[in-house]
Amino acid sequence: MTAATSLTRGTTTAEHELAALQREHGGPLFALLLRLCDGDRQRAEDLVQETLVRAWQHPEALHAEDFDSVRPWLLTVARRLAIDARRARQARPPEADGEVPETARVTADHAERAAAMLDVREAVKTLTPEHRDVLVLVYFLGASVAEAAQTLGVPPGTVKSRAYYALRALRRVLPGYAADLH
Repeated sequence: MTAATSLTRGTTTAEHELAALQREHGGPLFALLLRLCDGDRQRAEDLVQETLVRAWQHPEALHAEDFDSVRPWLLTVARRLAIDARRARQARPPEADGEVPETARVTADHAERAAAMLDVREAVKTLTPEHRDVLVLVYFLGASVAEAAQTLGVPPGTVKSRAYYALRALRRVLPGYAADLH
């Protein structure tokens, strides 16, 4: 078929060559890219098409006398495209649809944290010394109930009950922070 005949049908010789490349090498290209794309069929199909576009853009590679087959060139191009695509995905943060994920931590700004710390300090000052000592040891210094009991010279059950009543008192004094004290 001549170029003039194919033009009358609405297709070009390049399109026929591209279709032949797809038929002959599309399967192996797709298999390679599917592995390189961790089983993502859509991404693999896109990269097969991009590989064929590169072949169309570089007809000299398709007609080189040095090659027995164009397949090694196509596989190399496909592998490099897959590597570039993976690097591009890793360089960008994952796309979000504008919603804040449920697992995202919401952090207050510095001024809000400072104000909250002042509120808590003032509230802790209203507690009895026994309750305050238990809260400081267990919640602020991270001591275990046993460690706090040993330090204060009281049974572990007393540490637990003092912590319970201290938190309950703080909930009354700090109603806006009640959810944080559970």
